[in-house]
Amino acid sequence: MAEKADGDKSGISRRELLKHVGLASAAAAVPVKLFASAPVAAALEVPHAAAQTSAAEALETLTAAESSTLEAIVARLIPTDDNGPGAAEARAGRYIDRALGGALASSRDAYRAGLAAVDRYARTSRGAPFRQLSPENQDAVLRDMENDVATGFGPASSSFFNLVRAHTIQGTFCDPYYGGNAGFTGWDLIGYPGLRLAVTPDEQRLDARVTSTHRSAYDHTMFSTKKPARASLDGGSLRHGD
Repeated sequence: MAEKADGDKSGISRRELLKHVGLASAAAAVPVKLFASAPVAAALEVPHAAAQTSAAEALETLTAAESSTLEAIVARLIPTDDNGPGAAEARAGRYIDRALGGALASSRDAYRAGLAAVDRYARTSRGAPFRQLSPENQDAVLRDMENDVATGFGPASSSFFNLVRAHTIQGTFCDPYYGGNAGFTGWDLIGYPGLRLAVTPDEQRLDARVTSTHRSAYDHTMFSTKKPARASLDGGSLRHGD
C-alpha cells in the first residue's frame, strides 16, 4: 500500500515493508509463517489499470471474478509508486492462481471464501465490488480486514488478510520459475542481482554495484535436471522434472 510521510504513525511505507522482506526472500518462495506478523503499508493513489496487468492471462485455478478481486488486492498491498513497479507488474496474482493448483492447494477453500467475503464487505461498506473502489476505499477495506473490523469473514478477516499478504510477497519476490516476479520486477525492486555461481573480488567490495543477471536459478544447468515442485491442475499433485 502506499508511501507515508515520516511523521505519520498510522501506517508504514512500502520501503519499510521491503525492509521486512529482505534479500533472503528473493532466492525462493517465502514460507507463509515468516510474514504472519509483517505490518501493512499505507495508501497510494495508483491507476486501477495496474490491477489488470496479468488479468488477461489464462487462469489455472481461480475464476475470472476471483482473479479480478485478487489482482486488485495485490496491487494495493505492494503498489506501483515512484520507487518502481509493484505486485501487479510482478504478476503476484498469477503466482497465487498457479500455486493454488499445487503447492498452495490447501489454501484454495480459504481463497474461495475469503475473496467472496472481500467483495461482500466492499459492497456493504463502500457500495461497490472491491475492484471498482477507489484506491483510498480499497485501502480502507484492507485496513478493516487487517484490524478485524471487516465483517462476514470466517474465522476472522485478519487471517485472510495475512494469508494474501504473505502470498503476495512470495509472488513478488520468488524465483520467476514459480510464476511470479515477472521480468525480475521484485528482484530489481530490492536490488537483488540473482544467483551467482562465482563472485569476483570487485563484486565483494562493500561499495560494489553488482549487475543483475536476470536469470532464474533454474536457468543454470546445475539445477535444470531436477526442477522443484510446481503447480499443476491434476488434482493438486506436484510434478518434478517437467
